Amino acid sequence: MRAAPTILHLDMDAFYASVEQASKPSLRGKAVIVGGLGPRGVVATASYEARRFGVHSAMPMAQARRMCPNGAYLVPRFTLYRAVSDVVMGLLRELSPLVEPLSLDEAFVDLEAGGVAWDAESALATGQQLRADILAATGLSGSVGLAGSKMLAKVASEEAKPNGLLLIEPGTERELLAPMSVRTLPGVGPATGEHLRRAGITTIGELAEAGEDELVRMVGRAHGVGLYRMALGLDDRPVVAERDAKSVSVEDTFDVDLHDRVRIRGEVQRLADRCVQRLRASGHSGRTIVLKVRRYDFSTLTRSETLRGPTDDPSVVREAAGRLLEAVDTTGGVRLLGVGVTGLADYTQEDLFAQSLAAEEPAAEGESAGSTGALEAEEAPGAPGAPGTPEPARERHWAAGSDVRHTVYGPGWVQGSGVGRVTVRFEQPGSEPGRVRTFLVDDPELEPSDPLPLVGPASVSPSARAAG
Repeated sequence: MRAAPTILHLDMDAFYASVEQASKPSLRGKAVIVGGLGPRGVVATASYEARRFGVHSAMPMAQARRMCPNGAYLVPRFTLYRAVSDVVMGLLRELSPLVEPLSLDEAFVDLEAGGVAWDAESALATGQQLRADILAATGLSGSVGLAGSKMLAKVASEEAKPNGLLLIEPGTERELLAPMSVRTLPGVGPATGEHLRRAGITTIGELAEAGEDELVRMVGRAHGVGLYRMALGLDDRPVVAERDAKSVSVEDTFDVDLHDRVRIRGEVQRLADRCVQRLRASGHSGRTIVLKVRRYDFSTLTRSETLRGPTDDPSVVREAAGRLLEAVDTTGGVRLLGVGVTGLADYTQEDLFAQSLAAEEPAAEGESAGSTGALEAEEAPGAPGAPGTPEPARERHWAAGSDVRHTVYGPGWVQGSGVGRVTVRFEQPGSEPGRVRTFLVDDPELEPSDPLPLVGPASVSPSARAAG
């Protein structure tokens, strides 16, 4: 514990939903729910307006729709979220070399290490200036907690939400924590909370009064000692500047179970490519390829293969993931697929040819020889996708919330689609709420687009102004 509140915790308010409201003027002040839109989708983030209806993160999307039928339901746009996060994290790193990101929208900062705060007054001024800088740079609000420890700083930011700042003066911790629910403490989830409730402990004050010995008896030594220290407001963990990434992975849950083996193989290859993109973006390569398969009965299988050296080559990852898939029984259907890379390194094995040769070696026990033959069969003359064979026409899919641009009306976003039509609202960050227009899904003048920055010069074209 520090004698001054120089540890800062920043938590952006309803981050994904707030980014969507900032980029879509017609959604400001309205219920916005971001997440998977299919029958098996879950809520990633809900705006504060949606939370009034009881919608919250990790809730099944179908349940959210019942509770908030008039909300705007949008797919996540992680490219934009990461870009905004980079701006925010850059502002934090201007304050201190010790910044510990916990996610895209949350981080600890050691203000003392940066020399920008040394007492309550300077910490408060720094926190207020940070919130103003974030608002100016992104148009978004964040909540700030300041305390002498990481645990208390996080508690303070949670209490400050939304769009607030709370400083906990050293020496006042126990008084502040006492009336709070035990669920406020890190590591106290529903199961532990219910176990404590049955013992008559519902607040942090009651937790402290129970004493260390009683808590050890109730929940075990490792957890009990930690709980007692947290109840007293004690936390000596330092802010760690860099957390080494241990793995990079991507996964998709499908609205309908996949049964077609060719389709499953194609999805695995697509996931492998996405995984490599993320791997390269992080500046890493990796040696171990991991395949995750969740079957129709919710049983989850993982298979892995370790290469001779680290790689970020998409063909190598695709081949390895394909070999792993051959060892998995997908009879009955697949509801989720994932591809990951572990054993990360900050360099790439130069001899990629040697890694490719591994595909020609005998497979390990329990694995088949690989998927090369099956892939060749897909490309046989006359097969769909084979050279010289025209691809069947496929209706373009427009996900709600995705970015588009029309050659006449300019930038906009998809409000919805169906029955061969797509509805688009033409607006952009900083503009007034825009007009809605409907097009055929295959309209050649309508194309997917990259997200526009939340803050910056307006890019409304003269033709778009005239059309609006």
